Amino acid sequence: MPLADDIDAFLARLAGGSTHTRDAYARDLRAFLDHLAAENIGRWEDVDVHCVRRYVAAAHRRGLGGRSIARRLSALRALFRDLVRHGRAADNPAADVRAPKSPRRLPRALDVDQVTTLIEQHGEGPLGVRDRAMWELLYSSGLRVSELTALDLGDLDRSAREARVLGKGRKQRIVPVGRHALDALEAWLTLRGELARADTRALFVARHGGRMSTRSVQQRLVAWARRHGIDAHVHPHVLRHSFASHMLESSGDLRAVQELLGHADISTTQVYTHLDFQHLARVYDAAHPRARRRRE
Repeated sequence: MPLADDIDAFLARLAGGSTHTRDAYARDLRAFLDHLAAENIGRWEDVDVHCVRRYVAAAHRRGLGGRSIARRLSALRALFRDLVRHGRAADNPAADVRAPKSPRRLPRALDVDQVTTLIEQHGEGPLGVRDRAMWELLYSSGLRVSELTALDLGDLDRSAREARVLGKGRKQRIVPVGRHALDALEAWLTLRGELARADTRALFVARHGGRMSTRSVQQRLVAWARRHGIDAHVHPHVLRHSFASHMLESSGDLRAVQELLGHADISTTQVYTHLDFQHLARVYDAAHPRARRRRE
């Protein structure tokens, strides 16, 4: 049976799953067949770990990124698991092959003026007041959107200007809440009773009176930014990134930013040092007399 027929049979057995996954597997496995043809390999028993590594190296040389190569390897592993299961291959040569690491993407952050423009707008009615309080709190305390929606009324200590947050791994941390965020929260709490059901403890509630979903918060923020003329694509994590980069620019205290964000490992937080350096480099290039480029 030709190799292509084995792949078609494998894809047919995926018919009950995701169409997107099946189509992606089909594209990736066709690329692997092309590689085998180039190496004059026509039997599965001739495909070994060295062959798969050459395939990965060739893809990398052509400029394919680490994530794309990892996806191709995932398709290969799934194919060979199926081939082994149906007696068409003896082992899985892709099992221990890893894709090259992709360069870590820098988080996208808004500048201070953009954040101010975004969160100082006033929405209409209780929902608009609630939305503004959410944006203020996301930026004030660097919260994940899941942490925001999980907040209960009892988690906010207005007198101490802090909130108790349940982060990843169900780890609790205390975060400060800024003055502007507190003012926005006070305005929301005076109206919350108009929407909230009597049995809900959620700090932020939806139109139906129950707890806000993360998806709903994302959609509200995108619409808010568009309505108020913010050109950048704004989602809740952008406000968290903005909080972190602005804090680091002002304080230079990476450890403090790590604690505020709730990162278990400081290496996760260190990505923000790149944002900080970009800011310093722009200031340097604009201000230092010996950094300015000559006009051609």
